[in-house]
Amino acid sequence: MVPSILLTSGAKMPIVGLGTWRAEENVSEAVQAAISAGYRHIDAAYVYQNEKEIGAGVQAMIQKGVVKREELYLVSKLWSTCHLPSLVRKSCERSLSDLGLEYLNLYIMHFPMGMKPGDELFPLDEDGKIISDGGNFLDTWEAMEELVDAGLVREIGLSNFNKVQIEAILNKPGLKHKPVINQVESHIYLNQEMLIKYCHSQGISVVAYGAFGSPGRPWASGEDPTLFEEPEIGVLAKKYDKTTAQILIRFHIQRNVVAIVKSVKPHRMKENLQVFDFSLTEDEMKTLLSLNKNWRAFPVTWGSKHKDFPFNSEY
Repeated sequence: MVPSILLTSGAKMPIVGLGTWRAEENVSEAVQAAISAGYRHIDAAYVYQNEKEIGAGVQAMIQKGVVKREELYLVSKLWSTCHLPSLVRKSCERSLSDLGLEYLNLYIMHFPMGMKPGDELFPLDEDGKIISDGGNFLDTWEAMEELVDAGLVREIGLSNFNKVQIEAILNKPGLKHKPVINQVESHIYLNQEMLIKYCHSQGISVVAYGAFGSPGRPWASGEDPTLFEEPEIGVLAKKYDKTTAQILIRFHIQRNVVAIVKSVKPHRMKENLQVFDFSLTEDEMKTLLSLNKNWRAFPVTWGSKHKDFPFNSEY
């Protein structure tokens, strides 16, 4: 069993989750393999365009009796072209339908930036920047609160929000449901220490995506740093007889941060859960924190002109 963190709502979220971004081939089989390996937390999103396949994998394992729905923590995300309040419920219901679920454990606002509604996932202007919907993420949050009241989702959360934007949600007049998590890119080169401390101080748990630096991202350049080649990680992997990936995951666990990890290889999936039989020392954690470069694998340059672009502030 994968240990869980306790959310402020009282719900439990497994501290390692399966990532599904860029899972394009044999997705259903990969999800089934992950559940067989012990994963109970699956992180999906409408924009990944694979929720039907994920749902098929989940349903197959439920029907085989391998797992019960109530043992799974299933997550999806509201895409930015559906931020207008009139579109929020439809978007959630579409994800539920594709996943074959009656409810989501968690529904996340993928970005604070609302984009022009329509069939294009990334509506761009002539300069390659996204076109805003002119809306306000506080109105989107209110529509998401209604999903909780309707029983479609158990909890709601944020992703890629900075401190000022989180404060805007928390200070919203008439706030009914507080965000339980903020999912952000985090790894040894972008440790997000200040944002994590702030979130934890507000009772908001943090989920880390890109825990391995997302080496398979299509826009990677040869000049980008590679987490797996970091010498300090190699030293620790040798000391503890672990893989570099296991050290990178353990780094998050010891900060009480949930790690979203992705592999389509069953043996790697199992390895990525074998991270609870050792601990890094306090000095080793300090060393890993000192590697921070504030380097983003996901700079989201297409959103840089949006009024709600989250990455211009310190944290």
